[in-house]
Amino acid sequence: MAYVLQQLLSRSAKAYPEKPAVWARGQSITYRELDERSNQLAHLLRKRGINKGDRVGLFFPKCVESIISMLGVLKAGGVYVPLDPQAPADRVGYIIGNCGIRVLITNSEKRSVLAPETLSTLECCILTEGAVDGDNLIEWSRLSEFPASNAPAVSLIETDLAYILYTSGSTGRPKGVMLSHQNALTFVEWCAEEFQVRSEDRLSNHAPLHFDLSVFDVYNTLEAGATVYLITEDLAVFPTSLANFIETQGITIWYSVPSALMLLLLHGRLTADKLKSLRIILFAGEVFPMKYLRQLAEVSQNTELYNLYGPTETNVCTYYKVERERLASMEKLPIGIACANTETFSVTPDGRLAGKGETGELYVRGPAVTYGYWADEEKTRKMVVPNHFQEHFEEKMYRTGDIVTVGDDGNYYFQGRRDSMIKSRGYRIELGEIESALLSHPGVREAAVLAVPDEIIGNRIRAVVALHIAGSLGVLDLQQYCASRVPKYMIPELIDLYEELPKTSTGKIDRVKLAAEPAGVR
Repeated sequence: MAYVLQQLLSRSAKAYPEKPAVWARGQSITYRELDERSNQLAHLLRKRGINKGDRVGLFFPKCVESIISMLGVLKAGGVYVPLDPQAPADRVGYIIGNCGIRVLITNSEKRSVLAPETLSTLECCILTEGAVDGDNLIEWSRLSEFPASNAPAVSLIETDLAYILYTSGSTGRPKGVMLSHQNALTFVEWCAEEFQVRSEDRLSNHAPLHFDLSVFDVYNTLEAGATVYLITEDLAVFPTSLANFIETQGITIWYSVPSALMLLLLHGRLTADKLKSLRIILFAGEVFPMKYLRQLAEVSQNTELYNLYGPTETNVCTYYKVERERLASMEKLPIGIACANTETFSVTPDGRLAGKGETGELYVRGPAVTYGYWADEEKTRKMVVPNHFQEHFEEKMYRTGDIVTVGDDGNYYFQGRRDSMIKSRGYRIELGEIESALLSHPGVREAAVLAVPDEIIGNRIRAVVALHIAGSLGVLDLQQYCASRVPKYMIPELIDLYEELPKTSTGKIDRVKLAAEPAGVR
């Protein structure tokens, strides 16, 4: 049993030194090479002053160097912070400042989009590609100057932080979820046992590396001595190419959001032959519409299907193995039962444990639960709360914000959210963050952002905006403005311009009335 994540690599590097560990963009790296290169990066980081607990940013498109970087930071005793390579510079700059990133691993193209004030806070950038033009820039080729045989001697324990994942925040700024080695390994070890991941497996990595789904792809690969195939952005957008990729690479375990699978079903020309190598399909992050799940079950008869559920703060906390014989009669897919070494329970608004059939908020306890949010004690206190069901010693539990019921079959069923967070394409999105972006435009007087249910991607985003001067801005102007402040997946697809937003009797924006009005009516 590992107690820190990098031990998964060390063990597999000894057992399978010449086996491919990672494949991306037509290149692969063996376990021995991955171990050696991450050792070298760790020594470089230590030389540049990275000590235990220091945060290191990763800001470049997904590639073999991504996995080297994650492991190199861990071996240096640091905490890696994967940054969305598609995110606007303002958002990336905020995260760099918020968690005090001093060293950034990036490339010349991505570095060039960062504001001078952001760059001035960094002690150095390590460039995975591109020419060096200054004293605080280090070429990737410099890794060869450092020892490859062993990692630096750093004392780490399982409760040390391993990585921070930033998710959408209700205050208008993203929040950093702190995850320890223990948090991640609790999940990884459960997966290894439940799904029997083996050294001969070929795992896909469809999720971006700043998205928590990727934790399974990367670390369960390393735990088993398997091979992970990174699906890059250029491949992910073409369903037919992606379906061919699954077949030609012989992928045996697939994990993604349901919308990715739906695109494959609708536009990937899927056949049973293309999926013949798959033994397990895992999906998580959003509701999977039953009609598409039935189609997937039909075209993948020899594949086990699992619905995994859990927020970034717990990774996966419940799961459900799809029973094909029940699919025809099921109206809704369960989110299942608690994973091993995790306890979940439903709590009513008055603080009681909910009974069968009674709605309540899902709470989670156990070693997979986050410590909280980086540099945000107030948010942490609100979401990571004392377990008042345990009177004899202090323990924390996480409030998911998801409303559930327990069915007659003993499974949890998701009913909705207690706040304004939605899911779209598997991403957790706080509508308030998009509203804040719109309201920061000097020409915008009022703004409300609404979720429009969509069976393919979960929700589409609609904004309703009132301007200070009618006609001064168009829909495209507002979308382009949002693009400079929020990630692409948070830009409203639909924007309606109103003279004035309707109000309730208390003077608040009447969101119920807005939601009832069809988009594009004004």
